[in-house]
Amino acid sequence: MALKPLEFPADDWLTWLNERGAGQLQAARESIAELVRAEPGNLRIVQLWNDAAIALRNAGSVAGLLSSVHPEAAVMERAEEIEVEVQGYSTDLHLDPDVYRALSSVDPATLDDDGRRMLAKSLRDFHRSGVDRGAEVRDRVRELEAKTTELSLAFSRNIRDGRLEARVPGSALAGLPADYVETHPVDADGLVGVSTDYPDVLPFLTFSTDAAARRVVASTFFSIASPINDPVLAELLQARHELATLLGYANWPDYDAEVKMIGSGDAIAAFIDTVSAAAGPAGEREIGILAARAALDGESEIDVSNWRYFHELVKREQYGVDAHEVRRYFDFGKVHDGLLQITGQLFGLRFTSVPTDQARPWHPDVTSYDVSFDDGRRIGRIYLDLHPRERKYNHAAQFDLVAGVRDRQLPEGVLVCNFPHGLMEHRDVVTLFHEFGHLIHHLLGGDQSWVRFSGVATEWDFVEAPSQLLEEWAWDAGVLQLFATDADGTPIPAELVTQMKAAEEFGKGFLARTQMFYAALAYRFHLERPTDPTARMLGLYAEYSLVKPLPETHFYTGFGHLAGYTSGYYTYMWSLVIAKDLFSAFDPDNLLGPEVAARYRDAVLAPGGSKDAGELVADFLGRPYNTKAFEDWLNR
Repeated sequence: MALKPLEFPADDWLTWLNERGAGQLQAARESIAELVRAEPGNLRIVQLWNDAAIALRNAGSVAGLLSSVHPEAAVMERAEEIEVEVQGYSTDLHLDPDVYRALSSVDPATLDDDGRRMLAKSLRDFHRSGVDRGAEVRDRVRELEAKTTELSLAFSRNIRDGRLEARVPGSALAGLPADYVETHPVDADGLVGVSTDYPDVLPFLTFSTDAAARRVVASTFFSIASPINDPVLAELLQARHELATLLGYANWPDYDAEVKMIGSGDAIAAFIDTVSAAAGPAGEREIGILAARAALDGESEIDVSNWRYFHELVKREQYGVDAHEVRRYFDFGKVHDGLLQITGQLFGLRFTSVPTDQARPWHPDVTSYDVSFDDGRRIGRIYLDLHPRERKYNHAAQFDLVAGVRDRQLPEGVLVCNFPHGLMEHRDVVTLFHEFGHLIHHLLGGDQSWVRFSGVATEWDFVEAPSQLLEEWAWDAGVLQLFATDADGTPIPAELVTQMKAAEEFGKGFLARTQMFYAALAYRFHLERPTDPTARMLGLYAEYSLVKPLPETHFYTGFGHLAGYTSGYYTYMWSLVIAKDLFSAFDPDNLLGPEVAARYRDAVLAPGGSKDAGELVADFLGRPYNTKAFEDWLNR
């Protein structure tokens, strides 16, 4: 029987959420109860374990999505409750000696390679949860897991609901694109509101010629969720530390890194310092160029309020790249359609639009597509929720909706972004390609027997590599000319793309140092749990970032990755090292050539998490990955 996508309700989302979320959680409980009753060693045990894992992931996925995007407050709140329930049950499950005993009774020799791998990783998770420790420890682990879940949700919710607005003179709109000015009317007092939403704040900081207004907007942006998130973060860091040490680890970063490619907390610190040192000379040179340009305008140093503005000016004046000129080639609708065309051609896929009255998504802005291979085999369904609205998740991310399981359920994924309806910045185009890379990985990796390996299920510090790889296509003139046209239909000139790439290369040093500041903050905050986080943040700014902070701002309270990535923000740069190596296998003169792309699809994306990331990369490259391509890129 052909598998069908998930069916959404016509109107009563709260009832549907309870049926789907709470219902799947109950199904997981029933599977586990049967598992515990099974005869020791029976292979039925691992099948029931898979059944429970499928149900838990189904419940958690729908709750995680709707708590971030649904327009109804009641649905968001109930979704958050289900998230907590799912995490709580998962914690209880991994602390249950009876479940651990049942799984341990299965002889790995009776399973195939995937089954043995699944069992070994599952038993490792039980050990990391403390199931083999005393009842008192298990009870405290349970409490701490519940606490970290609640605190992480609160931290993210405070950021999501912490939208602020800066009021600046209407004259500060000078330099902004016409469509931005049109959507930001000046009030009777001569003021205009600039919100902390990305489509508002980033163009303003990039184009406004008013230095004082930029500082006001940047100060507001870097004050999101301050001070409300200070006590939340302090409790969260302490709870994670206690959890890790209770389980026998020196600290949270060591505990967290054990299941990643990097392996240990010390290795995180070493990686951050290695990249910082490598990027230092280029970064210092670039900041010097920005500072010299800023001095011409009477600004003495480069800080978080002006680096985007002067970076843009240098690209325009020294590289001939005017972002206003570039924007006119990136109409959202054309970019949207071009992305589907290009990824379809690259990976042998077809995207078939699903009418809104059939898909019935949670908001009218959301578009839906059924995805199949060129031969007609259906893969799954995607949802694209790409424009900002009140209370919606305000960054860019791919959310699971359904994890693919062979012969049981189709993979379904959701792209959640915040792009303008009209003309896009090229950086938005790059972000869209990046996030779509996660979506494609989720779908192509969804044909797995064990849900544990479905989709983007590799080591956490590898999952960004396929998305960072896909960004390369957003910088290729031949690719862009397939969809990037101005209002008259004229494609973006190849010479302009060449200039854009040259301009993009300018800044990679100081921007890498900025990334290492983020990574160091995430790592050091978890390692040290500073009593004065603002002071520690400023110290890390001075050590790693070449861009200065503004006084009285608190970047960390709005740094949402502290909830999800915990101490592992380094993973973006770690993945980029691998992405540059993966890209070295493609022909830069023919990025849409199907042969290498098909081999990459089958070797890296389709296996999902059924192999270690290092093995996936070696299968594709024919050798272990190395840093040569990354170092060549950084130093050229």
